Order: sequence, then structure tokens, then C-alpha cells
Amino acid sequence: MELIYSSQYYTFFQSDKERCFYIDMGQKVVRLSFCQLLALRQSVWTINIENHFEGDANPHGLEILSLCNKEHLFVLNTLEVLDLKELLIGSLFILDIAAQTPTLSVKS
Repeated sequence: MELIYSSQYYTFFQSDKERCFYIDMGQKVVRLSFCQLLALRQSVWTINIENHFEGDANPHGLEILSLCNKEHLFVLNTLEVLDLKELLIGSLFILDIAAQTPTLSVKS
């Protein structure tokens, strides 16, 4: 398992041997296929973070995120949502660069 990207709360790994990805969410490690990773990206990107700062729309500033066909359930606060967005952007950016230049290896 190779470390791809790390943020304040989360760490993103890639396993070439298992052909999957892992995200260490702090409380647990979640195994994701590529399709599940894309679904997670879509779920996180659709979160309207502005609602966290408006009192009526999301008074507690929490998001419930289910992963892998509701196999995993997380309750995230505003900072954790922003950090997860950063993790996904950084991880997918690095994976895209690695895919375009196969000789470039990403090491921690």
C-alpha cells in the first residue's frame, strides 16, 4: 500500500496489488474501488458548504456521509468536510499526474 496524499484528518493510499484505494478516516480505514472513489468524490463535491455557515440551512454544521453502498457511515463537521475535499482534490490530482507520466513515481 502506497501513501498518495495526506491531509490534516485523512490519509489516502493506493494498493496496486489489490487494485483499490484506502482512506484512513481517523476512526477507521475504508477500502474503495475506483467506482466507489468516484462516487465519494461526487458525494463530497455536492455538499453545499455555505449551508454550514447559515443558521437555518444547517444549524449544527454537520454532514452525514455514507460510503460504499451505505456500508460505512460518517458524521463530519465543517472542518472535516473541507479537509476531505482537499484530500480528494490532492489525491486525484496526483493520480492524474502519475497516469500521464508513468515514469513519475509518487513517494511520501
